[in-house]
Amino acid sequence: MNAPQSATNVADAEMLMQSVLEAQRSDYTAEGGVSAATRRDRLQRGIDVCVKYQDKVVDALNTDFSCRSREVSLLTDVAASITPMKHCMKHLEKWMRTEKRPTMFPLNLLGGRSTIEYQPLGVVGVISPWNFPVNLTFAPLAGILAAGNRAMIKPSEFTPATSEVMAEMVAEAWDEKEVAIFTGGPEVGQAFSGLPFDHMIFTGATSIARHIMAAAARNLVPVTLELGGKSPVIISRDVDLQMAAQRIMLGKTLNAGQICLAPDYLMVPEERLSDVVEALKSVTEEMYPKLLDNPEYTSVVNERHFQRLNGYLADAAERGITATPINPANEDFSSQEGTHKIPPTLLVNPPEDSKVMEEEIFGPLLPIRTYKDFSETIDYVNAHPRPLGAYYFGKDKAEEEAVLKRTTSGGVTVNDVIMHIMQEELPFGGVGPSGMGSYHGHDGFKTFSHAKSIYRQSRFNIGKLGGMLPPYNSTTEKTIKMQVKN
Repeated sequence: MNAPQSATNVADAEMLMQSVLEAQRSDYTAEGGVSAATRRDRLQRGIDVCVKYQDKVVDALNTDFSCRSREVSLLTDVAASITPMKHCMKHLEKWMRTEKRPTMFPLNLLGGRSTIEYQPLGVVGVISPWNFPVNLTFAPLAGILAAGNRAMIKPSEFTPATSEVMAEMVAEAWDEKEVAIFTGGPEVGQAFSGLPFDHMIFTGATSIARHIMAAAARNLVPVTLELGGKSPVIISRDVDLQMAAQRIMLGKTLNAGQICLAPDYLMVPEERLSDVVEALKSVTEEMYPKLLDNPEYTSVVNERHFQRLNGYLADAAERGITATPINPANEDFSSQEGTHKIPPTLLVNPPEDSKVMEEEIFGPLLPIRTYKDFSETIDYVNAHPRPLGAYYFGKDKAEEEAVLKRTTSGGVTVNDVIMHIMQEELPFGGVGPSGMGSYHGHDGFKTFSHAKSIYRQSRFNIGKLGGMLPPYNSTTEKTIKMQVKN
């Protein structure tokens, strides 16, 4: 329907993006109210291209990561893009209904009526990351289109092959006045973030979010920030250790731990440390008997992140931290060619100032801290920046309640990790350093809509009846006395 957008230099890209923004806003204004049928049609076209391009997406992701399995890409990028669009289509008309709100006494008795109508915001900018590039473009797009908006997308330069496939998908599915995509490096991203959108959603690192927010502030663009942080896993003394280990390591090894919600560190009872380590090793070896030539074990995305993670390991070695690589086949990772694989590695009781405890890991390294009394876990989580996710494994309801009520995080999964993001009717988002705002399902529809307050006045002269119409009189005094009292 439209040609993929690219430009030879940043100045040209900025002019192109500005012109597309103006065209989208003009077309949106001319369209007026966006019907449910139009919204469903736009969503269906998104589903259609995800189905049609699934093999190209798989190949592109494997190219960008140098090793990423077909199954992982289909589950986490293709299917996870289709599901939110289908969910929006199913519930769209219910979400669009005018919402009645109570009208205050005595205006309700006199015929006054209060309602809310959800109106599209206009043009929404989407800055998507590299770890799940298709899903984290199309999932927010589901809510954006369901709410009746237009969209402009800037995907990550770290996954160029996938960005090019997405550019083909967008060009085929929508007119550029509906959805447009712009590929390019960080300079293009910087220019994109400075455009005067009606809303912007950014998924990525907290450090970059500060620049995004500053750029958006110049045009007073409201932002939704989906970031990350160090998501803790608290293991109780009464836990089914085999079950917990399997679920934790599935979350930690999926996409080689390159997930904003991946378990970032464990907190385990001191006396169960060796049991926990053995269980983590055992379940991981069952999932991945080999790593280097195993297409199911994802590579670190590029040299930059490979060196970053190895820097964390070097820092740990210098500090004498016990590191346990889980490498069942004893493969020589220093000899790997064409990929950047790192084995899942456990790091026991690293000090507070070590890099693995200061930085979000975003890779297959897993620090393990021990505790004597359960209250130590709550105190530790609360002493650090609020994470995107928190996880509790155990059967003790008092402990579970302490995690839920006494810690603050974007979301919580009990007796598993990450799974709350898969529930379309749970809002997904962070708090504080881990994010701002949320989306998914109905909450996404509301994030990308303006809840317009509408009050319809009765036929009576309310100003006169209430004594609000000058000159003020005894009726005015009665109204004041009725309201100004304990």
